[in-house]
Amino acid sequence: MNGRAAIQRNFYFLARRFVAGERIDSAIRAVRALNAHGISATLDFLGEDVGERDAALRQRDVYIEMLDAIAAGGVDSNVSVKLTAMGLLFDEGLALDNLVAIVERAARNADPFVRIDMEGSAVLEATLRVFERAFAGHKNVGPVLQAYLKRTAGDVARAIEIGARVRLCKGAYNEPPEIAYKRMPEIRAHYLELARELLARGTYPGIATHDHRLIAAVKQFAGDRGIAAGRFEFQMLYGCRPHVQRAIVAEGYRLRVYVPFGTHWAGYFYRRVLERRENALFALSSIFSR
Repeated sequence: MNGRAAIQRNFYFLARRFVAGERIDSAIRAVRALNAHGISATLDFLGEDVGERDAALRQRDVYIEMLDAIAAGGVDSNVSVKLTAMGLLFDEGLALDNLVAIVERAARNADPFVRIDMEGSAVLEATLRVFERAFAGHKNVGPVLQAYLKRTAGDVARAIEIGARVRLCKGAYNEPPEIAYKRMPEIRAHYLELARELLARGTYPGIATHDHRLIAAVKQFAGDRGIAAGRFEFQMLYGCRPHVQRAIVAEGYRLRVYVPFGTHWAGYFYRRVLERRENALFALSSIFSR
């Protein structure tokens, strides 16, 4: 049994806290439960690194079904896509076509926004190229940018320049020190610097972090600058610190929770939870939070 298969077999009892089941209907139920607490959502169908056209088209079709289910269910959610699931690794044009089909269908929903998940650095440039080509004709799409990458200040500046909505996260991939900050104090400092830029000059940024120090610093900066709570949103992961999520909403801030679902949860769980010691300890502590 390979390592990924072992994770699939042995860790689902942990992963189910962070993954909203394997089907669209279970994901919609999870979103409805979040909405009941005043929390909006982003639905993500787990899967990446698709290697052939038919598989990429099936991924696109699942997203169309998701958007239909969101509309039919009347829930407060948008969607998040990975471009490697749309064919980016072998046909950039196909990935763009699939993304545009999803973005155009999403435009009919109450929340029309489509988030492009950022993946490893090997596909970063291609991801941003496809994003900008889609954004030229459809403004309801925006990227995730990762604060631990040393180049991200330039990417944030570009997003601010064109008016794109950014989700800022620390970063979940194991990147080399030549291109990424590795020490957590450096990552936090870079994150806060970029968050302040987006809050001051960006277009409705998503401040995606569970770090209580960063959350407090963002609140302080927004308050000091008179930045209204409606001009940005905090974002967190499904299953992580739900008591903190509800507290943020109770304070009058907007909060969106990233809700993944599907059978291909092992890669997500490994990258987000098991790959780093800090994340593993955080996940275990979240199991016991309410």
